[in-house]
Amino acid sequence: MILVVDMNCKKNSLAYYEFLLPIISEAQTLDKCTVKHYLELTRTDLDSCSSVVLSGTPLKDNATLEQPEKFAWLKNFSKPVLGICAGMQTLGVVFDLKLHKCLQIGMTQICTVKENPLFAGTFRAYTLHNFSMEASGEFEVLAESSRCIQAVKHKQKPIYGVLFHPEVRNPDILKRFLELHSEV
Repeated sequence: MILVVDMNCKKNSLAYYEFLLPIISEAQTLDKCTVKHYLELTRTDLDSCSSVVLSGTPLKDNATLEQPEKFAWLKNFSKPVLGICAGMQTLGVVFDLKLHKCLQIGMTQICTVKENPLFAGTFRAYTLHNFSMEASGEFEVLAESSRCIQAVKHKQKPIYGVLFHPEVRNPDILKRFLELHSEV
């Protein structure tokens, strides 16, 4: 089962349709899928899933960045995780990586800097974010734009972060992650 975590500050917000439904649509083609708001996550939810996708949020929604304790489970989690936009930023906060301002909205050229199973080469992706992070310590950089880091991976765990929104323009990237880590 794929667990999609709603990272929006309010459950059932209008942003659900923009940031979660495209992820859910892709996930449901591969495996059972369940959605939980981050404030309602339980140990049972985490134990029963095969992989986790942390959704993006609107630009003004930084709630998860102010509540890293709600995501402390990530430090000891061994299952695959894909953090999208706010999900990647939250990974950064949880793993003590420095966030910095980097406003990008619209189509952006992304350049792969390290081989990985999700994407390769140079491609265009949709971006909508206020912050990026500096990869260091436990994370390595997978891709960059001209302005900031766009994708990272934990060095020992199957934890990925992408700052761009693959659910909008590059569903093949989301699908690759899910195919690699679903129970089909």
